[in-house]
Amino acid sequence: MSKNAIHDEEKPPSDDSRTSVRDFLPFSPSKENGKLAVLISPHLKSLAKKSKAVHAEFYPSPQEECVSTKSFLDPLMEDQFVKTRGLVHKYPNRVLIELTLSCASYCRFCTRRRMVSDIKKLILTEKDVDNMYKYLQSQPDVNEVVISGGDPFTVPVILKYALQKFNALKSITIIRIHTRVPVSNPHLIKPSFYTTLKQVKKPLYISIHFEHPDEITKATVAVINKLKACGATLLSQSVFLKGVNDDYETLYKLFRRLPELGILPYYIYRCDPVAGAEHFIVPFAKELEITTKLRANLSGIACPTYVIDTPNGSGKIPVPLNFWEFNKTSFHDFLGKKIIVRQN
Repeated sequence: MSKNAIHDEEKPPSDDSRTSVRDFLPFSPSKENGKLAVLISPHLKSLAKKSKAVHAEFYPSPQEECVSTKSFLDPLMEDQFVKTRGLVHKYPNRVLIELTLSCASYCRFCTRRRMVSDIKKLILTEKDVDNMYKYLQSQPDVNEVVISGGDPFTVPVILKYALQKFNALKSITIIRIHTRVPVSNPHLIKPSFYTTLKQVKKPLYISIHFEHPDEITKATVAVINKLKACGATLLSQSVFLKGVNDDYETLYKLFRRLPELGILPYYIYRCDPVAGAEHFIVPFAKELEITTKLRANLSGIACPTYVIDTPNGSGKIPVPLNFWEFNKTSFHDFLGKKIIVRQN
């Protein structure tokens, strides 16, 4: 076993640790027919017994079968921007690195549910990372890599290799890692993993996905403190989710608490219209009301930017709050294209 491993081996969780969808749903969808598999860590199973919000995030619902014509398999159109296996180059100055399609647990609202939990395409190799390195050498305007997945914290060996390669590129000046492991299974992280992070010599940003204050457990706080000790700047990302956090009190408590832990709330997203997750979408007017009230009652460092990730993949568009009078039915994306806002 590698000294940097989180799992006993860097491979998909074994069958006995992967909960089948058929345990929860009568129609038994599987990844073979395009459905997101079910994987819930012991940490989350325990938490879900006490938290309805956490339960709703990770346990599947029959509503996942209700797919409308307004939904998309790839709402951000990432697939068309793949330049080499695992590398998406959609924006001029940064690239997305998808090191794995596995996570410590699978969120039912996952934007990448079309491919996350696909065992056949699960983990990238050193050769894949070498190809990314070569591509980035040919792209001097790219100064930032965003390492995501899946969850890169679940594949520490290949993550270490990728960090070493990107750290050696002079053109790369910012490294960002997106993870949910501190929330979904904080006990996975081994002490040696923090040593890997400390070896990164460039500005390192770690964005942790939080949805509800119930996710902030003692084990999660312990991981947060260790990540800060590595010299990383910690950010958070959240998504408006019906039945989870679509009320002012819940988000006020979450965003007030995160800066106290040294985490700056970065974005709160409108839920993407991804097929199988539409039941999580909150009415647009309600989101505006909540975010406006949050901004009026929290400090600037505690307020994330409310954004819509445009369905044509052009980027994250900030939404004005109700302090302004504006057209709430449409907006223009970064390419100047008019986008109609889905209201419900």
